Amino acid sequence: MNINSKDYKALISSAIKMLDFSYVPYSHFHVGAALLTTQGKIYTGCNIENAAYGPSNCAERTAFFKAVSEGEKSFIAIAIVGGPEDETGKPVIKDFCPPCGVCRQVMAEFCKKDFEIILAKSPEEYKVFTLEELLPESFSL
Repeated sequence: MNINSKDYKALISSAIKMLDFSYVPYSHFHVGAALLTTQGKIYTGCNIENAAYGPSNCAERTAFFKAVSEGEKSFIAIAIVGGPEDETGKPVIKDFCPPCGVCRQVMAEFCKKDFEIILAKSPEEYKVFTLEELLPESFSL
């Protein structure tokens, strides 16, 4: 499956919708993700925090774990958006939101080096990186 700007925009829009589901009472930083499989299915995720911090889960890993738990193991791209809350508690996307190192390693577990990571501020403003660019020399067995 070839991915194009229309696919990017659909993924980004799906990721933006997930910001509303973030559970972030500690960081007040919302993140949404939308993961595209090779079959064209989209799995979404949001970040979910916990008072103990360690049990918290990033949006990217939420999307991956949902997909893998349903039998998916072949992926093309993921869109990621995020930002802090405003004074009303609504997320505001100000900057690009790259995945953390743990999420990059999860991507390396399930994706090829040319897997695309779309960092977006909006469906019109985004950057696309490959996994190899964001995690060179990744650990794998």
